[in-house]
Amino acid sequence: MAEIGQVIDGKYEILTLIGKGGMSKVYLARDQRLNKQWAVKEIQKNARDENDEAVSQSAIAEANMIKSLDHPYIVRITDIIELEDVIYIVEDFVEGQTLGEILAKEGPQPQERVIKWAIQLCEALEYLHTREHPIIYRDMKPANVMLRTEGDNWDNDKIKIIDFGIARTYKEDNIEDTKSLGTRGYAAPEQFGGQGQTDARTDIYCLGKTLYHLLTGKFPYDNMDPIRTWNPMLDPGLENIIEKCIQPKPEDRFQSCAELIYAFKHYNEYGEAYRNMQKKKLHKFMASVMSALTFLVVGIVCLLVRSNINNADYDQNILQAEKAATAEEKIDYYEKAINIKPSQIEPYTGMIEAMKDDAVFTVDESNILTSQITTNDDVLRQQDGYPELAFEIGKLYWYYYDYGNSGNGGSSDNQVTRMKSAIQWFNDAVQYGDENASYYQMSKVYAAIGEFNRDITMNVQEASDQGQYEAYWNNIKELLSYVENLENANEFVQLEIYKLTYSTIETYGKKLKSDGIEQSDMQSVYEEVTKDINAMETTSDTTGDIQSELKSRAVSVQDAITNAYREQVVSNE
Repeated sequence: MAEIGQVIDGKYEILTLIGKGGMSKVYLARDQRLNKQWAVKEIQKNARDENDEAVSQSAIAEANMIKSLDHPYIVRITDIIELEDVIYIVEDFVEGQTLGEILAKEGPQPQERVIKWAIQLCEALEYLHTREHPIIYRDMKPANVMLRTEGDNWDNDKIKIIDFGIARTYKEDNIEDTKSLGTRGYAAPEQFGGQGQTDARTDIYCLGKTLYHLLTGKFPYDNMDPIRTWNPMLDPGLENIIEKCIQPKPEDRFQSCAELIYAFKHYNEYGEAYRNMQKKKLHKFMASVMSALTFLVVGIVCLLVRSNINNADYDQNILQAEKAATAEEKIDYYEKAINIKPSQIEPYTGMIEAMKDDAVFTVDESNILTSQITTNDDVLRQQDGYPELAFEIGKLYWYYYDYGNSGNGGSSDNQVTRMKSAIQWFNDAVQYGDENASYYQMSKVYAAIGEFNRDITMNVQEASDQGQYEAYWNNIKELLSYVENLENANEFVQLEIYKLTYSTIETYGKKLKSDGIEQSDMQSVYEEVTKDINAMETTSDTTGDIQSELKSRAVSVQDAITNAYREQVVSNE
C-alpha cells in the first residue's frame, strides 16, 4: 500500500487517498516534474476477481486499451508502472462527481441537462465504436461517468467516461461473448450469454438504461414503465427515444450512436406532440369539407387534396433547393422534400451533391443523411433507383467523409474510417442491384478494397494475409481504369484514387511482390499515375494541395518499388 508522501517512479508524490474498492485503491498524486495532479490507481498483483482471474492482468489490458485513446470525454491514461508486487496506473485526475453521486444527492435531473450529457456520451461511444478495432464499453452507468461543472451554468457541463474494466474489442467473426459481464439493471440481454455477441448496440442499450435512471430517479429494472409515468412533463419524443434504446433485440434499437445523436438533437420530432400538430392541420381541413359533403366524398376529396398539396410542396422544395445559394439551405430543402415523399430518389441524390459541394462530408451531414435513409429504408429499397443511390452514398463516404479529422482528409486513420463507413452502401448496391448495370461491378470493387483495408491488420496479426494482395492490386487497377474512363471525372476523386494507389505501393510493395505481382506491372501503374498527377490542372486549393503532396511523394513511391524487388535484382545478377 502506498504511503502519503511516497514518491513513485521518481516523480509521482502521493498526496492523499481519494477512493478504494475491493481490489484497488486510488490516490491523488502530484507530478513533481510537471507540477500537475494525477489519479494513481494501485493494484496488488496477487489480487483476484470473482472469476478467479488475476486483477493485474485485466488492469494492464484495460490500461493499454485506454492509453491508445484520445477523446475529450474519455479519461486518459499516461503511465503504467509495474513493480514487483504492485501495479500503478496513472490517469487523468477529474475533479467533480459521478452522475451516480449527483443522482443520489439531487434526484432526477432536468430533461435538457440529461440530453446534453447524452449527446456527449454518444460522441464518446461513437469514437470507441469507430476505431480501427472497435471498442465496446459494456458498462455504461451513472457511477462510471464523472461530471465537471464550472458554476451553475449547465452549458459548462463536461463529462468523462471512466473505468474500462470490462470493455472489449469487437471481434467480427465471434458468435457471442465468452463471458457474461455487466451491471445488472443497465446491462443488455446479450451481455449475459446465449443471445449473440455484444456490439455497438449493446452500449446503446446500457446508455438508454442510464438515461432512464437519470431522468426518473428510478433504478432501471428489467421491466420498466415509460419515463413519463414518473414525470408527465418529460417530452414524449424523449420517451420514444429511450424506449427504442432499451429494446431487448439489438436490431430494434438505434443502430449507431451517430444516429442516436441526431435523435437527441431532434427529440421533439419523435413525440406525440409533433405528430398531433400535423394531424390537427389535416383535421381542420377535413372538418370544413365534411360540413358540405358526404363521408365518402370527403374521403376522396381529402386524398386528392392532400396529394395535390404534397405534390405542390414537394415540387416547391425541390425548386427552392436548386435555387439555394448555400449547401446548408439546399440540404434543408431536400430534407423537407424527403419528408413529403420519402420514396422519391431525387431529393436524396440532390442532398448528396450538396453535401460534397465543399469536398467535406461532415459528421452532422452524415447524421442527417443516415437518419433519413434509416427512417425510410423499407420503402427506399423497393425503388428501382435505390441501388444506384446506395452506390453514390458509398462514394460520398469513401471520398469525402471527415469523421473526427477536423478537415484533414489526408489522415490514414480517417481514410480507413471512410472506407469502412462506405462498405455497407456498396454491398447494398450489389445486393439490390442489376449485375448488368454500370455501377454494379464497381460497387463490388469498392467493397472488396474497403473490406481488405478493414481486415488486413487483423489478418497480418493472425498470419492469414498471404494470397490476398494480388486480388487487392487487381481491384486497385480496376478502380484506376474506372476513373480514367469517366467523362468529366471529378479531379478530387481522381486524386484520391491516385493517393490510394501510391499508399498501396508504399505500404504493401513487398507483400505484392510475394503474391506474384511483377515489377513491370507495378512500375507501369506507378508511371501512368505519376504522369496523370503531373498533367492535371487543378481548379481549387484543396485539390491543388493534394496534387502537391502527391508530387512530393513520387520519389519515395519509386523507391518503394525498387526496394520491394531489390532481392530479385541481386539474384538475377
